[in-house]
Amino acid sequence: MDDLIQFYVSVLGIPKDLALLHTVKFERLEIPKKTLILRQGETEDYLYFISEGIIRFFVHKPHPTEPPKEITFSFIVKNMFCSAYDSFITRRPCHYNIETLKNTVIYRIHHQDLQDLYKTTEIGNYIGRISAEGLYVRKAQREMSLLMYSAEERYLNLLKTYPEYVLQIPLKYIASYLGITPQALSRIRKQIS
Repeated sequence: MDDLIQFYVSVLGIPKDLALLHTVKFERLEIPKKTLILRQGETEDYLYFISEGIIRFFVHKPHPTEPPKEITFSFIVKNMFCSAYDSFITRRPCHYNIETLKNTVIYRIHHQDLQDLYKTTEIGNYIGRISAEGLYVRKAQREMSLLMYSAEERYLNLLKTYPEYVLQIPLKYIASYLGITPQALSRIRKQIS
């Protein structure tokens, strides 16, 4: 729990006594790699803080004559909050999957516990707002990247954003995230080497 408290204090600027009060409702979990944290069709009950590891968000895109194709649309790494936030807020089933790519340590807080913190503490509202803002910014940046940049530019931005993680993520997931084939990504990697 120390790393979560440290994040609250050093990154969010929250006094330690308030950080301790807020984080007491978080549960620490160690999750093996390749574990689905949330499956399409389930309702998201938790907000997660990633202490160690890498998580990906993906959908199964149906095809009329071939098996469904996995499309990765987000990576979440250390010191980031994440959730199937649309499902978390609406309490409706999720349309995508969340999976660990490495052995991962998370802290999670249940929806009802977070609602209670919103009602009883100012810090709860602040953390909720910071979490929502972070999720929104990542989503907006992702959308703009797909609209404005070439695959090579998107890959270079991914390298810049997640330098220590890119080499730990399987090539097929990075290619999917970029919207290209693994072969096209291999060509891009050769060109920039």
